[in-house]
Amino acid sequence: MKSKFFGTGVALVTPFKSDFSIDHKALANIVNFNIENGTDYLVICGTTGESVTITKQEKKAIIKTISETNNGRLPMVLGIGGNNTAAVIEEIKSTDLSVIDAILSVAPYYSKPTQEGMYQHFKAISEVSPIDIILYNVPGRTSKNMAPDTVLRLANDFQNIIAVKEAGNNVAQYLELIKNKPEDFLIISGDDDLALGIVLAGGAGVISVIGQAFPKDFSNMIRLGLEGNAKASYVLHFKLMEVISLIFEENNPAGIKAVFAALDLCGDTVRLPLVPASNPLEQKIKDFVNNY
Repeated sequence: MKSKFFGTGVALVTPFKSDFSIDHKALANIVNFNIENGTDYLVICGTTGESVTITKQEKKAIIKTISETNNGRLPMVLGIGGNNTAAVIEEIKSTDLSVIDAILSVAPYYSKPTQEGMYQHFKAISEVSPIDIILYNVPGRTSKNMAPDTVLRLANDFQNIIAVKEAGNNVAQYLELIKNKPEDFLIISGDDDLALGIVLAGGAGVISVIGQAFPKDFSNMIRLGLEGNAKASYVLHFKLMEVISLIFEENNPAGIKAVFAALDLCGDTVRLPLVPASNPLEQKIKDFVNNY
């Protein structure tokens, strides 16, 4: 089961039409584009999918579109997380997870719990989840870092907590996790710029933002890294390095949607309080895509 999450997962965007409704045709096209170009698994309704402005009914429709398009070809991970433990548990219990391979659950945000509070939050989730759980540590968004000791405690205590998507952009923290993790626990990069180095150090792969726009080169880069071929993998890393920086220059997912607009795969509409990429950034992204 855990081998499903080696390599490149992509944190799928939620494409919107100009009226802010979901563009299901564009979403299906993006899923097929990724499957056909080497992506290893799909991540639904994470940060990049603008999950915080998606309604419950829209989330069900998104899962349906992705599931039907995927048709069992790749593993699927679903974002179910939050800072209200009881609400997260209720969503897990009320969601049809029969087509989902694992849950991606973000560390509690805004409330700023202690490390013990984070442990108890994920303990409660673990005890009700019928499928595997990937922890998601992203302190730049949650305002509170989930310490390696807490992650490793959860990894050791709960069999269905199989991995962490670590997105603290902190190399020392990554290395501490890789050094001390249980043998079969996966350290997955959530930082596109660090992903290759983390894989070469012993990480299992990445859940990527940029990977969904350049799936062939990005997934090949990670595959070569997992094989220990640093020289060949860094050729691809250097090829993508500029655009990785560009898409996070203002906000995510406005940056990646600007890339998709340049690739003519979906529009650049995002929901407030996000706004589309500025004209100067949009132009830089178009120039990169045209020259790629």
